[in-house]
Amino acid sequence: MVRSRLTAALILAAATLLGTGVAAQTTAPAKPVRAAKAQPKAPQLEARAMDLLRAMSTSLTSAKSLAFTAVTTYESPSSVGPALAYGTTSEVLLQRPDRLRVVTLGDGPASEFYYDGKTITAFAPAENLVAVAPAPSTIDAMLKQAFDNAAIYFPFADIVGADPFQALTEGLGKAFYIGQSKVVGGTTTDMVAIASDQVFIQIWIGADDKLPRKMRAVFRGDPLQLRHQVELSNWKLDPVIAAEAFAAMNAANAKKIAFAAPKPVAPARKSGKAAGAAKAP
Repeated sequence: MVRSRLTAALILAAATLLGTGVAAQTTAPAKPVRAAKAQPKAPQLEARAMDLLRAMSTSLTSAKSLAFTAVTTYESPSSVGPALAYGTTSEVLLQRPDRLRVVTLGDGPASEFYYDGKTITAFAPAENLVAVAPAPSTIDAMLKQAFDNAAIYFPFADIVGADPFQALTEGLGKAFYIGQSKVVGGTTTDMVAIASDQVFIQIWIGADDKLPRKMRAVFRGDPLQLRHQVELSNWKLDPVIAAEAFAAMNAANAKKIAFAAPKPVAPARKSGKAAGAAKAP
Protein backbone atom coordinates (compact mmCIF):
# COMPACT_ATOMS: atom_id res chain seq x y z
CA MET A 1 0.00 0.00 0.00
CA VAL A 2 1.41 3.38 -0.93
CA ARG A 3 0.19 5.00 2.24
CA SER A 4 2.18 2.61 4.44
CA ARG A 5 5.43 3.86 2.90
CA LEU A 6 4.57 7.42 3.91
CA THR A 7 3.61 6.19 7.33
CA ALA A 8 7.04 4.61 7.72
CA ALA A 9 8.64 7.95 7.00
CA LEU A 10 6.43 9.97 9.38
CA ILE A 11 5.71 7.69 12.32
CA LEU A 12 8.11 7.64 15.28
CA ALA A 13 8.52 4.04 16.39
CA ALA A 14 8.02 3.24 20.08
CA ALA A 15 8.86 -0.07 21.73
CA THR A 16 7.09 -1.31 24.87
CA LEU A 17 8.91 -3.88 26.99
CA LEU A 18 6.74 -6.23 29.04
CA GLY A 19 8.42 -7.72 32.15
CA THR A 20 7.29 -10.50 34.47
CA GLY A 21 8.09 -10.73 38.17
CA VAL A 22 9.21 -14.03 39.75
CA ALA A 23 8.15 -14.61 43.37
CA ALA A 24 9.93 -17.01 45.77
CA GLN A 25 7.97 -20.21 46.26
CA THR A 26 7.96 -22.39 49.36
CA THR A 27 5.80 -25.11 47.87
CA ALA A 28 5.92 -27.08 44.68
CA PRO A 29 5.39 -24.75 41.73
CA ALA A 30 1.95 -24.88 40.23
CA LYS A 31 1.53 -25.72 36.61
CA PRO A 32 2.00 -22.47 34.68
CA VAL A 33 -1.14 -21.01 33.23
CA ARG A 34 -0.82 -19.75 29.70
CA ALA A 35 -2.26 -16.35 29.11
CA ALA A 36 -5.08 -16.38 26.65
CA LYS A 37 -4.22 -14.79 23.38
CA ALA A 38 -6.05 -11.56 22.73
CA GLN A 39 -8.47 -12.02 19.91
CA PRO A 40 -8.11 -9.39 17.19
CA LYS A 41 -11.14 -7.18 16.88
CA ALA A 42 -13.24 -7.80 13.84
CA PRO A 43 -13.13 -4.89 11.38
CA GLN A 44 -16.15 -2.59 11.61
CA LEU A 45 -16.69 -1.63 7.98
CA GLU A 46 -20.02 -0.01 7.16
CA ALA A 47 -21.36 -1.16 3.83
CA ARG A 48 -22.30 2.36 2.73
CA ALA A 49 -18.80 3.68 3.36
CA MET A 50 -17.17 0.76 1.54
CA ASP A 51 -19.57 1.11 -1.39
CA LEU A 52 -18.63 4.78 -1.76
CA LEU A 53 -14.92 3.97 -1.69
CA ARG A 54 -15.45 1.25 -4.28
CA ALA A 55 -17.46 3.62 -6.51
CA MET A 56 -14.75 6.27 -6.20
CA SER A 57 -12.11 3.75 -7.25
CA THR A 58 -14.19 2.72 -10.25
CA SER A 59 -14.63 6.35 -11.36
CA LEU A 60 -10.89 6.88 -11.19
CA THR A 61 -9.79 3.68 -12.90
CA SER A 62 -12.43 3.75 -15.64
CA ALA A 63 -10.63 6.70 -17.25
CA LYS A 64 -7.53 5.96 -19.32
CA SER A 65 -6.17 9.41 -18.51
CA LEU A 66 -6.79 11.97 -15.77
CA ALA A 67 -5.96 15.59 -15.07
CA PHE A 68 -6.60 17.42 -11.80
CA THR A 69 -5.29 20.08 -9.44
CA ALA A 70 -4.11 19.08 -5.95
CA VAL A 71 -3.81 21.78 -3.28
CA THR A 72 -1.99 20.32 -0.30
CA THR A 73 -1.84 21.79 3.18
CA TYR A 74 0.58 20.21 5.62
CA GLU A 75 1.55 21.12 9.16
CA SER A 76 5.02 21.53 10.65
CA PRO A 77 5.99 22.05 14.30
CA SER A 78 6.69 25.61 15.43
CA SER A 79 8.88 26.95 18.23
CA VAL A 80 5.85 28.29 20.11
CA GLY A 81 3.76 25.13 20.14
CA PRO A 82 0.91 25.26 17.62
CA ALA A 83 1.76 23.86 14.20
CA LEU A 84 2.49 26.04 11.19
CA ALA A 85 0.67 25.37 7.92
CA TYR A 86 2.30 25.31 4.50
CA GLY A 87 0.71 24.77 1.12
CA THR A 88 1.57 23.54 -2.36
CA THR A 89 -0.35 23.40 -5.62
CA SER A 90 0.28 20.57 -8.05
CA GLU A 91 -1.01 20.17 -11.58
CA VAL A 92 -1.30 16.44 -12.16
CA LEU A 93 -1.57 14.60 -15.48
CA LEU A 94 -1.82 10.82 -15.64
CA GLN A 95 -2.13 8.27 -18.42
CA ARG A 96 -2.56 4.64 -17.48
CA PRO A 97 -0.63 2.47 -16.99
CA ASP A 98 2.74 4.19 -17.26
CA ARG A 99 2.67 8.00 -17.53
CA LEU A 100 2.62 10.65 -14.80
CA ARG A 101 3.46 14.35 -14.63
CA VAL A 102 3.34 16.48 -11.48
CA VAL A 103 4.24 20.17 -11.62
CA THR A 104 4.29 21.71 -8.13
CA LEU A 105 4.40 25.28 -6.84
CA GLY A 106 3.84 26.56 -3.33
CA ASP A 107 5.46 27.59 -0.05
CA GLY A 108 8.82 26.17 -1.06
CA PRO A 109 10.97 25.41 -4.10
CA ALA A 110 9.05 24.62 -7.28
CA SER A 111 9.45 21.12 -8.67
CA GLU A 112 8.58 19.13 -11.76
CA PHE A 113 8.25 15.36 -11.90
CA TYR A 114 7.96 13.28 -15.06
CA TYR A 115 7.48 9.56 -15.62
CA ASP A 116 7.27 8.27 -19.19
CA GLY A 117 7.18 4.52 -18.60
CA LYS A 118 10.95 4.16 -18.86
CA THR A 119 12.54 6.91 -16.75
CA ILE A 120 11.77 9.15 -13.79
CA THR A 121 12.88 12.77 -14.05
CA ALA A 122 12.83 15.13 -11.06
CA PHE A 123 13.58 18.75 -12.00
CA ALA A 124 14.15 21.79 -9.76
CA PRO A 125 13.71 24.77 -12.13
CA ALA A 126 14.92 27.52 -9.75
CA GLU A 127 18.18 25.67 -9.03
CA ASN A 128 18.35 24.24 -12.57
CA LEU A 129 19.06 20.76 -11.20
CA VAL A 130 17.76 17.49 -12.59
CA ALA A 131 17.86 13.87 -11.44
CA VAL A 132 17.05 11.00 -13.80
CA ALA A 133 16.65 7.30 -13.01
CA PRO A 134 15.47 4.18 -14.86
CA ALA A 135 11.89 3.31 -13.93
CA PRO A 136 9.66 0.23 -13.85
CA SER A 137 6.73 -0.14 -16.23
CA THR A 138 3.77 0.79 -14.01
CA ILE A 139 2.77 3.84 -11.99
CA ASP A 140 2.44 1.81 -8.77
CA ALA A 141 5.93 0.31 -9.05
CA MET A 142 7.37 3.68 -10.04
CA LEU A 143 5.86 5.45 -7.00
CA LYS A 144 7.36 2.82 -4.72
CA GLN A 145 10.78 3.21 -6.33
CA ALA A 146 10.63 7.00 -6.13
CA PHE A 147 9.88 6.81 -2.43
CA ASP A 148 12.38 4.08 -1.60
CA ASN A 149 15.25 5.64 -3.54
CA ALA A 150 14.65 9.38 -3.24
CA ALA A 151 11.98 9.92 -0.54
CA ILE A 152 9.63 11.38 -3.17
CA TYR A 153 5.98 11.06 -2.15
CA PHE A 154 2.76 12.64 -3.41
CA PRO A 155 -0.16 13.10 -0.99
CA PHE A 156 -2.57 11.90 -3.69
CA ALA A 157 -0.57 8.72 -4.42
CA ASP A 158 -3.32 6.40 -3.17
CA ILE A 159 -5.77 7.57 -5.84
CA VAL A 160 -3.53 7.46 -8.93
CA GLY A 161 -2.55 3.80 -8.74
CA ALA A 162 -4.13 0.84 -10.46
CA ASP A 163 -6.47 0.02 -7.54
CA PRO A 164 -7.32 2.98 -5.24
CA PHE A 165 -9.87 0.88 -3.34
CA GLN A 166 -7.24 -1.65 -2.30
CA ALA A 167 -4.71 1.06 -1.47
CA LEU A 168 -7.14 2.83 0.84
CA THR A 169 -8.79 -0.18 2.48
CA GLU A 170 -5.87 -2.51 3.12
CA GLY A 171 -5.65 -3.19 6.84
CA LEU A 172 -8.73 -1.15 7.75
CA GLY A 173 -10.21 -1.60 11.20
CA LYS A 174 -13.08 0.83 10.80
CA ALA A 175 -14.96 2.61 8.02
CA PHE A 176 -18.12 4.64 8.44
CA TYR A 177 -20.33 7.12 6.62
CA ILE A 178 -20.47 10.62 8.14
CA GLY A 179 -23.02 12.49 6.03
CA GLN A 180 -23.14 15.01 3.20
CA SER A 181 -21.41 18.34 2.71
CA LYS A 182 -22.23 21.15 0.31
CA VAL A 183 -19.16 23.31 0.95
CA VAL A 184 -16.30 21.24 -0.53
CA GLY A 185 -15.38 21.41 -4.20
CA GLY A 186 -18.40 23.51 -5.14
CA THR A 187 -20.61 20.40 -5.18
CA THR A 188 -22.39 17.97 -2.90
CA THR A 189 -20.08 15.37 -1.41
CA ASP A 190 -20.47 12.27 0.74
CA MET A 191 -18.10 12.14 3.70
CA VAL A 192 -16.45 8.87 4.69
CA ALA A 193 -14.00 8.13 7.49
CA ILE A 194 -11.58 5.21 7.49
CA ALA A 195 -9.15 4.11 10.17
CA SER A 196 -6.38 1.56 10.52
CA ASP A 197 -3.75 1.09 13.21
CA GLN A 198 -1.59 3.51 11.22
CA VAL A 199 -3.76 6.34 9.99
CA PHE A 200 -7.15 8.05 10.21
CA ILE A 201 -8.48 9.57 6.96
CA GLN A 202 -11.61 11.55 6.17
CA ILE A 203 -12.58 11.62 2.48
CA TRP A 204 -15.08 13.84 0.67
CA ILE A 205 -16.45 12.05 -2.44
CA GLY A 206 -18.56 13.75 -5.11
CA ALA A 207 -22.17 12.61 -4.73
CA ASP A 208 -22.76 12.61 -8.50
CA ASP A 209 -19.41 11.85 -10.15
CA LYS A 210 -17.89 9.82 -7.27
CA LEU A 211 -14.56 11.64 -7.63
CA PRO A 212 -12.50 12.49 -4.53
CA ARG A 213 -12.68 16.18 -3.63
CA LYS A 214 -10.77 16.31 -0.37
CA MET A 215 -8.72 14.01 1.87
CA ARG A 216 -7.58 14.76 5.41
CA ALA A 217 -5.26 12.45 7.34
CA VAL A 218 -3.68 12.11 10.78
CA PHE A 219 -1.10 9.40 11.44
CA ARG A 220 -1.62 7.57 14.72
CA GLY A 221 2.08 7.19 15.48
CA ASP A 222 2.77 10.92 15.10
CA PRO A 223 3.04 12.29 18.68
CA LEU A 224 2.22 15.79 17.40
CA GLN A 225 -0.88 14.62 15.52
CA LEU A 226 -0.03 16.86 12.57
CA ARG A 227 -2.71 17.05 9.89
CA HIS A 228 -2.19 16.44 6.19
CA GLN A 229 -4.85 17.65 3.77
CA VAL A 230 -5.23 17.64 -0.01
CA GLU A 231 -8.06 19.26 -1.99
CA LEU A 232 -8.66 17.89 -5.49
CA SER A 233 -10.33 19.97 -8.20
CA ASN A 234 -10.46 20.74 -11.94
CA TRP A 235 -11.05 17.09 -12.75
CA LYS A 236 -10.79 16.08 -16.40
CA LEU A 237 -11.48 12.48 -17.39
CA ASP A 238 -9.90 11.13 -20.58
CA PRO A 239 -8.47 14.46 -21.77
CA VAL A 240 -6.56 14.58 -25.04
CA ILE A 241 -2.85 14.43 -24.18
CA ALA A 242 0.02 15.56 -26.38
CA ALA A 243 2.74 13.00 -27.06
CA GLU A 244 5.42 15.17 -25.45
CA ALA A 245 3.40 15.87 -22.27
CA PHE A 246 5.52 13.54 -20.15
CA ALA A 247 8.92 14.78 -21.32
CA ALA A 248 10.97 17.19 -19.18
CA MET A 249 11.65 19.67 -21.97
CA ASN A 250 12.78 22.46 -19.59
CA ALA A 251 15.38 20.23 -17.97
CA ALA A 252 17.46 19.61 -21.09
CA ASN A 253 20.27 21.94 -20.00
CA ALA A 254 20.01 21.44 -16.25
CA LYS A 255 22.87 20.18 -14.10
CA LYS A 256 22.52 16.48 -13.39
CA ILE A 257 22.56 15.22 -9.82
CA ALA A 258 22.03 11.79 -8.25
CA PHE A 259 18.49 10.48 -7.93
CA ALA A 260 18.60 10.05 -4.15
CA ALA A 261 17.09 11.38 -0.94
CA PRO A 262 18.51 14.74 0.18
CA LYS A 263 21.14 14.45 2.89
CA PRO A 264 20.49 16.40 6.11
CA VAL A 265 22.77 19.39 6.56
CA ALA A 266 24.92 19.11 9.69
CA PRO A 267 25.04 22.25 11.89
CA ALA A 268 28.21 24.30 11.44
CA ARG A 269 30.84 23.82 14.12
CA LYS A 270 32.43 26.77 15.83
CA SER A 271 36.20 27.03 15.52
CA GLY A 272 38.29 26.43 18.60
CA LYS A 273 39.07 30.13 18.86
CA ALA A 274 35.46 31.11 18.53
CA ALA A 275 34.40 28.46 21.02
CA GLY A 276 36.98 29.68 23.51
CA ALA A 277 35.82 33.24 23.06
CA ALA A 278 32.27 32.18 23.65
CA LYS A 279 33.24 30.72 27.03
CA ALA A 280 35.02 33.86 28.14
CA PRO A 281 33.09 35.92 30.73
